Amino acid sequence: MGTDFILGAVATSVKWGDMLFYLVLFIVLIALLKHFAWGPVNEMMDKRANKIANDIDSAEDARQKAEELAEKRQSALKESHVEASQIIERAKKNGEQQKNIIVENAHGEAQSFKETAKQDIARERQDALEGVKNDVAELSLEIASKVISKNLQLDDQKALIDSYIEGLGKQNEVK
Repeated sequence: MGTDFILGAVATSVKWGDMLFYLVLFIVLIALLKHFAWGPVNEMMDKRANKIANDIDSAEDARQKAEELAEKRQSALKESHVEASQIIERAKKNGEQQKNIIVENAHGEAQSFKETAKQDIARERQDALEGVKNDVAELSLEIASKVISKNLQLDDQKALIDSYIEGLGKQNEVK
């Protein structure tokens, strides 16, 4: 028995039939793995990669939509502030216009009252003057009739004038 060492192993006779059987079996196993396992594993890995890529794209789209929505909200907020300022400004202008109208109406009414009062005063004054003229005319007639009916002396004339003045004062007090 001769022993040869091949690569540190004891050399024995190689059974080429077993080796060939194992080689064919290995090739069949690789073919079966490729057909049944490698395709589904690759398909699963491709699906997983596609899903991850789609999720990343969806996340990017969602982020862009969120940014657009935030910009729209910000612009809407600015527009609402501008609109609110315009509404306040219009309300101030309307209030100022109403104030001016009310003040003008009040001035007009006051002027009208003044004019009416002036007219009333002038009418009352005219009536008073006419009353005084009538009183003076009546008193003058009375004095003239008394003067004519008597020949008056100086003292009688003074007494007549004094009584005339007192009568005029009493008539003004009555009215």
